[in-house]
Amino acid sequence: MELLDGKGLANQLKAELAEKVKALLAAGGRAPHLAAVLVGDNPASLSYVRNKVRSCEQSGFRSTLIQKDASVTEAELIEIIKGLNNDPEIDGFIVQLPLPRHINADNITLAIDPKKDVDGFHPVNFGRMAQGLSAYLPATPFGIMKMLERYNISTSGKHCVVLGRSNIVGTPISILMSRRGEPGNATVTLCHSRTKNLEEYTQKADILIVALGIPNFIKPEMIKEGVVIIDVGINRVEDASRKRGYRLVGDVDFENVASRCSYITPVPGGVGPMTVAALLLNTMESYQGKIYSGAS
Repeated sequence: MELLDGKGLANQLKAELAEKVKALLAAGGRAPHLAAVLVGDNPASLSYVRNKVRSCEQSGFRSTLIQKDASVTEAELIEIIKGLNNDPEIDGFIVQLPLPRHINADNITLAIDPKKDVDGFHPVNFGRMAQGLSAYLPATPFGIMKMLERYNISTSGKHCVVLGRSNIVGTPISILMSRRGEPGNATVTLCHSRTKNLEEYTQKADILIVALGIPNFIKPEMIKEGVVIIDVGINRVEDASRKRGYRLVGDVDFENVASRCSYITPVPGGVGPMTVAALLLNTMESYQGKIYSGAS
């Protein structure tokens, strides 16, 4: 069994980006610029955004944090987005989810210029991805693909089972794994809450990508020997022995499953750091104008 060290790989990718930024500055250019919009005071969201800001610093990127009270209206938030869309110094930006209930997240996503949608959530980028065109890929699936690539895990012809069909992880990773390329060219089965006899699918998986949000859901009897497991889940479970009163676990029962795997991601330290690294990679691509002709 080999651990897929997302934290280490993310640090490597950020170091590579930092070298590129040094070269850009030496040539008289500017650093790529990523902005984040945070609404409210959700502790998890604040932690995520701070991590993204810190990663920008490590990569030599400029970062801007726009923080608004939870009482901000949808119209006011859309005006902020319009300003970011029109700012030539901003290469990409994200609006951190979740948003307060009075704000329609779909309307916010649609307001973002697809050319600056480095989270890869806009329908234009999603559609381009589905058609195999250049696009900003959703950050978590992009991070997973980078991990498979850098660890030289062969996916061509393999049976990939994806658990979860969200637009953020499950559906896009199922598309990416089935597209032509390496990683890619897999035969993909997408399972979800209505799938019957789930174990019949998970036991046949060569690659199992789990994004359910259910702590320790995948047990040893649900997988075959030698499977590659990508655990996207990040769940808090009570643990009185910890100072914070909880610990983080994935959707996979890591302690009992890991020995049966050829590769597996830990939680924390697996997919999470790669998501942030992928966001920076998208921002660099926006800066370089690689996705859309005419992009800054």
